[in-house]
Amino acid sequence: MEDLCGVGAAAPLRGDAEEPKQGSVLFLGGNEVKSSAVVKYSSAPPQAAFARLQEKTDLKLPPANWLRESAKLGPAGTTILGNNKKSKPFSSFGMAYDFIDSVGNDVDVVSDSENIKKLLKIPYSKSHVSMAVHRIGRTLLLDELDIQELFMRSSQTGDWTWLKEFYQRLIDQKWQRKKKSKEHWYQKAILSKFLYYSINGDGAAQPVPSTSKQHQEGPVSGESDEAGRASWPAPFEMPSSLSEDPGASNQGLKNDFVRNILWTFEDIHMLVGSNMPIFGGGRYPAVSLRLRDNNKPINVLTGIDYWLDNLICNVPELVMCFHVNGIVQKYEMIKTEDIPNLENSNFSTKVIKDIAQNILSFLKSNCTKEGHTYWLFKASGSDIVKLYDLTTLCEETEDKYQNPFTMPVAILLYKVACNMMLKKNQNKKHYGTIRTLLLNCLKLLDNGRHPQIIASANYMLSELFQLDEPKKEDSTDFPINGNSDESYSEEEEEMPDSDENGSYSNSSDPPDDNKAVAIIKSVGELSVPEKYKSVHRIRPSCAFPVCHGTEERCRLVLNYVLEGLKSVDSSVKKEGDLPAADPSTPIPLKYEDESTSGGPECLEKQIALFLDKMGSFQKGKHSSQSGMIPGSWQYKMKLQLILKSSKAYYVLSDAAMILQKYGRALRYIKLALQCHDTYCCLCASMLPEVLVFLCQCLTLCGDIQLMLAQNANNRAAYLEEYNYQTKEDQEILHSLHRESRCQVFAWATDLSTDLECQLSVSCKCYEAAYEILLFSNLKNQNPEQHIQVLKRMGNIRNEIGVFYMNQAAAVQTERVGNKNVSTTEQQLWKKSFSCFEEGIQNFESIDDATNAALLLCNTGRLMRICAQAHCATEGDFKREFSPEEALYYNKAIDYYLKALRSLGKRDVHPAVWDSVNWELSTTYFTMATLQQDYAPLSRKAQEQIEKEVSEAMMKSLKYCDVDTVSARQPLCQYRAATIHHRLASMYHSCLRNQVGDEHLRKQHRVLADLHYSKAVRLFQLLKDAPCEFLRVQLERVAFAEFQMASQNSSAGKLKTLFGALDIMVKTKSAFQLIRKELVAESERISKDKSSAENTSPNDSSAGLNKEEVLKLLSIFESRMSFLLLQSIKLLTSTKKKIGGINEEEVVLKTNKQVYSLLLRATANKSMTLLERIEVILNLLEQLTQSNEAGNGGTQ
Repeated sequence: MEDLCGVGAAAPLRGDAEEPKQGSVLFLGGNEVKSSAVVKYSSAPPQAAFARLQEKTDLKLPPANWLRESAKLGPAGTTILGNNKKSKPFSSFGMAYDFIDSVGNDVDVVSDSENIKKLLKIPYSKSHVSMAVHRIGRTLLLDELDIQELFMRSSQTGDWTWLKEFYQRLIDQKWQRKKKSKEHWYQKAILSKFLYYSINGDGAAQPVPSTSKQHQEGPVSGESDEAGRASWPAPFEMPSSLSEDPGASNQGLKNDFVRNILWTFEDIHMLVGSNMPIFGGGRYPAVSLRLRDNNKPINVLTGIDYWLDNLICNVPELVMCFHVNGIVQKYEMIKTEDIPNLENSNFSTKVIKDIAQNILSFLKSNCTKEGHTYWLFKASGSDIVKLYDLTTLCEETEDKYQNPFTMPVAILLYKVACNMMLKKNQNKKHYGTIRTLLLNCLKLLDNGRHPQIIASANYMLSELFQLDEPKKEDSTDFPINGNSDESYSEEEEEMPDSDENGSYSNSSDPPDDNKAVAIIKSVGELSVPEKYKSVHRIRPSCAFPVCHGTEERCRLVLNYVLEGLKSVDSSVKKEGDLPAADPSTPIPLKYEDESTSGGPECLEKQIALFLDKMGSFQKGKHSSQSGMIPGSWQYKMKLQLILKSSKAYYVLSDAAMILQKYGRALRYIKLALQCHDTYCCLCASMLPEVLVFLCQCLTLCGDIQLMLAQNANNRAAYLEEYNYQTKEDQEILHSLHRESRCQVFAWATDLSTDLECQLSVSCKCYEAAYEILLFSNLKNQNPEQHIQVLKRMGNIRNEIGVFYMNQAAAVQTERVGNKNVSTTEQQLWKKSFSCFEEGIQNFESIDDATNAALLLCNTGRLMRICAQAHCATEGDFKREFSPEEALYYNKAIDYYLKALRSLGKRDVHPAVWDSVNWELSTTYFTMATLQQDYAPLSRKAQEQIEKEVSEAMMKSLKYCDVDTVSARQPLCQYRAATIHHRLASMYHSCLRNQVGDEHLRKQHRVLADLHYSKAVRLFQLLKDAPCEFLRVQLERVAFAEFQMASQNSSAGKLKTLFGALDIMVKTKSAFQLIRKELVAESERISKDKSSAENTSPNDSSAGLNKEEVLKLLSIFESRMSFLLLQSIKLLTSTKKKIGGINEEEVVLKTNKQVYSLLLRATANKSMTLLERIEVILNLLEQLTQSNEAGNGGTQ
């Protein structure tokens, strides 16, 4: 048998979970059982070869190395050897803490291998079973609940008396402690000596610490009782020193197993702890070693024990040493798969598999509540297995902390949630699970005893709600479930659990059993395949509350933050040093108007103080009024909670801003900044992301103040929103006021009634945000934020510039009779100009050409207002275009040209490009018009003025785009027509007043004619300018008359006359438009009268200036009369000289007829305007026909 000896490979150490999966599939008697095991952790030494003992070796004699530590045994000492039957009450928690990744997710059961074996032997064994069961997600934790040890403790300390009474009442009325027999201690001792002989100790041993003395033969008095009792912690008082790793170190919840194995048995995944000694040897890399009494045959229970141990540890063979009365007889080797077929120990592996599946299903179906302690109990010799909910029983009698499992369960729930939170790749679908774990954890904890875990759990709950996510919830991530506190519904818990094969209800049981959650009526049922099915599996994705909108989500976050803050505050000792504050008393939000706040000057001081404080963060100053110690858990947690609340208030403010609830938005951003202020008071050094967030807060605050300034009409409503406060907000503020006065940002968040102050505060907010980005060197890391702040600074400076510009214009309008420009106006110009200049620099620094162009455009407008202010006011008859006006208009032109250069081309921004062009055209046109109307003859010659006017008008035309189709096109056409008209009038005037230079006169004549014809063409395109068209045509007639006066020949005069009459005829379209307007107006008036609506006629005739029409009509009638008379005279004299020509006779006849009719019409003073228009149209129609007939003759 010596060939069994050899040395095996070292087992993997903790963390070596990457080891290839070891597995075996066993075929036993036609029953296939799938089993595989992966060692997740091992503290065992390299597998030692075992020494085959000589026959007749007396195991009653102790070996030389007995109970001494040996390198071959490793740190576990005697625990490996023989003392593996006693399971600790919290052993599964130690494993769960070490392998937190597995808990709640992919593992069904975490337990000691002894507990697993005990459960799987239930149908075969008469012995009692008592286990504590806890659910964490989909994982069940199983621990031995040693009732004897528990009640021994109870009789000494008074704990657990409620369970003792319940046990005696329902289960065993004559309970008494059963002592272990001498035989038990004898067997234990010779097993220990056998294993020490087998490792072949070599004397390099040291005495084992006294705790291992229990291996000596026979029990040492009271020792075993003490050992058992020591494993039960007192009801949990959490030490205040709890810091980094809550619970694990303080409760003695260590993973004491030599090996932790991930064992998959069929479809059940288990994390199992095992202390079985494994030896290596030659051809057999791993064997288990057993000592058997030759006089006692192996029974089924022993066989199942050996088989399961080997399966769990993936050991292929078993070596048995037989003895008689401690004297070694022989060795025998058995393969693991042969164990179920041993004589006297036959069992079906398939049945074991069914038992495992049924027990798991039974437990999963009934242990539904996370955080509850369930008790699985089978009395000795009984066939009935019962499951009790100890948490519910305990709550009925005493407080929950009488249950020693409360804290380990709470800590495990917390740790599993922490672990899931830390995984960056976790999908949102796990948020429901995490939330359920944390809520169940909080249910188990008491604020007075566990403030740190409560604060941390509440903070994690607040972290589950993504504040920056889009408002639309993803329904696939968050399945809607009415009960969001648990991962199952209350209805499902209370339903009797039943299926076709059997019932979990206890209706047929005696009334004594009504405390049990569920009952297995006979252990025989466990062997029936699929007798119990897990009818209430935990859902794969737990319900996460669906928040309808941002506000609801933020309110949930703030609720959790508040609970966390309360926990932190309650744990800070220095409460007595604080001023008494009542959370139910509102903290005033300090509404001030501009009279008390001191205006912009006061603002400057506050900003300076603020920036000084911001600088102090860089130096690492901090202070807490409540006396929290920097670095303590309270300090760290409060910082995190305050920052979270600040972010929640920021998101609420942003949402209110979108809804245009600006008062509410300002209140929320005030709270966000107060949170931030407290954070700054506590924090030793500001993290870059916190500074970036502060910039975002200040930027949003600037936006809100700007909106409040632009919507001054709703100020009363905004004030009401601003002053409203919820109880939750008051309590959070109360917690903040424990640390600081929260007044650093007061300058930014007060609601002012003064428009200038609001705009100024908005600007200061942006400037402060920009300063932070600058001094903390964050602008390069956050280019987007930097650009946004600069863009807003440019925008607010434009707003303030426009505000001052409009104020200056208003002052100018009010200035009556005072010749000089007031100092106030000049101050306002300077302020406005300075703002525009700074704004332009802001936009240029981020290459925003469009906005820079708009500000240059506004600066141009300011220059025009300055020019208007400098116009002389003594009276129009003395008025001249002043050099100051010229200076400012030219400056305006420069700014408009800069704006065009900034844009580069129209494609960059067509609307802005067109706007700048229009403003530039308007400036040139205004300047030319003023020079023309108020010629500065005292300073310049007429010719010089005419030249300048002509140049300005032509430039105005250049920038006046008449061809592009747009809303402004009719305006451009009207402007161009007016320019041509004015130029034509100017050249006409020059022609009248000039004497001498014939070449120049001819040039002026040609230019006048050209511009008149262009003006006419453009006015004809417009359907709403008949008067202007008429006026130009009348000026053309006057121009023809002027030319005719200088003509000598009759033929020439006649030609000019016919040309003038032709111009008259072409005004027909203008008169038709006027008639159309008058008819429409009369219809409107009659309609208004008939419907008895008191609408004044002036409202409807706004489109037509009747006085203007009457004036032009009178001129038209007189000029037409004059031209007809002259034509009649000329045609008559020509006829006498030359003799009759038929065509001319026709024209003469028509002209006489028209002249006659015209004289009659003008003589009739009772005719209405519409009738006179009708007459003119009729006469023009006659002339049209005559012209068509006689035009050839005159040629």
